[in-house]
Amino acid sequence: MKLSTVFRIIMIAGFLGWASSASAAQDAQDETATHAKIQTSKGDIVVELYPEKAPKTVANFLRYATEGKYDRTIFHRVVKGFVIQGGGFSRLLTERGKYDPIPYEGDNGLKNKRGTLAMARSDDPDSAQAQWFINLRDNPKLDHDVTEIGPIYGYTVFGRVVEGMDVADAIGQVETGPKGVFDAEVPVEPVFIERVDPIEWPEAE
Repeated sequence: MKLSTVFRIIMIAGFLGWASSASAAQDAQDETATHAKIQTSKGDIVVELYPEKAPKTVANFLRYATEGKYDRTIFHRVVKGFVIQGGGFSRLLTERGKYDPIPYEGDNGLKNKRGTLAMARSDDPDSAQAQWFINLRDNPKLDHDVTEIGPIYGYTVFGRVVEGMDVADAIGQVETGPKGVFDAEVPVEPVFIERVDPIEWPEAE
């Protein structure tokens, strides 16, 4: 084998090794990200995430985000002065593919205050999958509580809006009505979640 050929093979192997290392480093960075940008058709919303308080929930959210499963979904539920909810349905109101449910982390001490990001779920506290919502007001009735007869399961808060709350409020004002399988609360004109990406914050100039 010619020396020049050997040199090219070494160079290619070195590049592939660097690319693999760079990809691994990016994956590790994404998994430990503490901020994400939710790009919507009405503007961007930046959220701070709390992996130390809700590790499984944050990891789940970032998995859907980095795999593109939130791309071109919609806010399918908008309740004025309450919440805006999305992450699970396409414009045609077909449900996107989901991973297995994640364990309940709503007892982490975080409250459903205005601007917080929380997971949607069914009656089963361990049923959260893809959908999430932003609280447009303080919603203490959605919080975890402990009573004399046992726990009252709430909705897991795992982040908060640090920029773009005006965008969330604007989405919360859109006209809604029945559509598809929903009896109400669906925006008449779709509001898209274009994509969700882990980011460094504040972003470099």
